[in-house]
Amino acid sequence: MELAYQPESNGWVPQNTRRGRGATINMAGRFESQTREPLDDGWGSLDDLVPIRTTVTEEHAKTIISYNQSPDLPFDRSINPYRGCEHGCSYCYARPSHAHMGLSPGLDFESHLFVKPNAPALLEDELAKSGYVAKPIILGANTDPYQPIEKKWLVTRSILSVLARRRHPVIIITKSALVLRDMDILEPMARIGLAKVFLSITSLDHKLSRSMEPRASTPARRLEALAKLNEAGVSANIFYAPVIPAINDHEMEAIFEAAKEAGAEEAYYVLLRLPLEVAPLFKAWLAENYPDRAARVMSLVRSTRGGRENDPAFGSRMKGIGPYAEMIGRRFKLAIRRLQLNERSFELRTDLFRPPMKIDAQMRLL
Repeated sequence: MELAYQPESNGWVPQNTRRGRGATINMAGRFESQTREPLDDGWGSLDDLVPIRTTVTEEHAKTIISYNQSPDLPFDRSINPYRGCEHGCSYCYARPSHAHMGLSPGLDFESHLFVKPNAPALLEDELAKSGYVAKPIILGANTDPYQPIEKKWLVTRSILSVLARRRHPVIIITKSALVLRDMDILEPMARIGLAKVFLSITSLDHKLSRSMEPRASTPARRLEALAKLNEAGVSANIFYAPVIPAINDHEMEAIFEAAKEAGAEEAYYVLLRLPLEVAPLFKAWLAENYPDRAARVMSLVRSTRGGRENDPAFGSRMKGIGPYAEMIGRRFKLAIRRLQLNERSFELRTDLFRPPMKIDAQMRLL
């Protein structure tokens, strides 16, 4: 059996148990006092380990709209129908949130998932609150709303149904072509200026994409979804994230060109972020998949983060600092100018919002 053990990584997991997963390790969360690793005792016992299966636990949330005051985010509220994400993106900045559940940000994040079946009812209640002011809600700010378990649970679809009924604006960010399933909801919303979609595409290289984000739709399927949404009148655009030095950074122009051909009018990018447990997870992935350039990649990453592996500061965390980050920024500006992207931004309407009426609420006279 081929082993993937890296001496500097805790939480080593044999390859035969994690086939089809993004993370290579399953280290303990930062709040845990103990860690466990399988031990190869030389008798072949690791060969009999069962592959990691996906489990889903119902979580009955108390609130569903998350608010933020981040000055470098273009939105102030979002909804996450799920905790954890089966897409398994090796670089996902949301992974550290699983530590709060007593689980690992590594393989647990993509295999031990939580669903919020009461999300639509909670949303109705929160939209009905006195003084609520409608602004675009983001679906996909943390974990993907169209990850594979959405096929069964339909929580994202139910949330969209509530937003459509209440004429509330929504922006979707996803790596999945499953978004096309909900065209019957999105098309009427888009027609009156209430819906916009961003397809996140990290690479056009099928092999690289399969390695980095193993259970997301293929790049070709995402571009196909982008084209079909635009053909139907749903504004669908491109989110190129993350830009990873010496891994996918050379693909920026090609990705934007493909998105433009599919009808995109807006394009954005984010430089690789490695908060908390994401740094050792990403380095373990690099060591296994790109050992020849791992040191080079991390050197470039540190050059964009003031010598550190991560910079959480507002204003620089998304785009980085230093010569390499500036070069990426210049390439971006030249690409969107040449392709005539971002020449207009389709703003969603908020004036059509119709709040739910509480059952026990007194009706307004006017």
